[in-house]
Amino acid sequence: MPWPELILFFFLIALIYSSAGFGGGSSYLAVLALYELPYTAIRSTALLCNIAVVSQSTLTYHRNGLVPWGRALPLVLTSVPMAFIGGMRPLHARTFYLLLGSALLLAAVLMAWRLRRGELQAAPTLPRWSSPLIGAGIGLLSGLVGIGGGIFLSPVLHLTGWDGPRRIAATTSLFILLNSAAGLVGQVLNPDFQFEAALTLWLVLAVLAGGMAGTRFTIHKASPAAIRGITAVLIFLVAVRLLWRHLV
Repeated sequence: MPWPELILFFFLIALIYSSAGFGGGSSYLAVLALYELPYTAIRSTALLCNIAVVSQSTLTYHRNGLVPWGRALPLVLTSVPMAFIGGMRPLHARTFYLLLGSALLLAAVLMAWRLRRGELQAAPTLPRWSSPLIGAGIGLLSGLVGIGGGIFLSPVLHLTGWDGPRRIAATTSLFILLNSAAGLVGQVLNPDFQFEAALTLWLVLAVLAGGMAGTRFTIHKASPAAIRGITAVLIFLVAVRLLWRHLV
């Protein structure tokens, strides 16, 4: 039986993130990194939990006609193969934790910048040719560290006025789902792949419950800026701790 507090953490993360259209992968990684788990098993566990949450969200958005398929596909088509490549790449433990800490630190900065600028603030729309480049870059980083990439994509789309907040959330959810699946397949083919079956099962059940509860509020709720602010602080603190432990 896994740690009860870990199950509770994952339930709460899924509840918070799904209400904002995210999967919670970065926070799953942040929490798992603080426990005595093999680092090679952390990425696969986080990705499976991510998939469990955003698969529900994506289906809900699609049923409500909020997924802008024409604009989302250029992002997804380049991100998925790069997430697969990133997931296949073996990493040494120290390299993994330094990359994870750097990615979490970047995510915290982007989220804080987004909150500072304002979620609905108008900004120049990204040129059409930039979408595949953004998708590829975020996809590779996502596959390497074991997240869906939505925590990087969403602030970029909001800050550039890509679309309305609900359509951005729908696009982010789709992006996370497909990248997480591609990254997981890549990790299965990775010679360092490791899987903690019993623990992962309990955590997936926890995030499914949290995700189902949070998704009920996704379509009709305003953006939970306060929750994202708290999450940004949490991710920032864990990122600093990881970088400090593995750089010093």
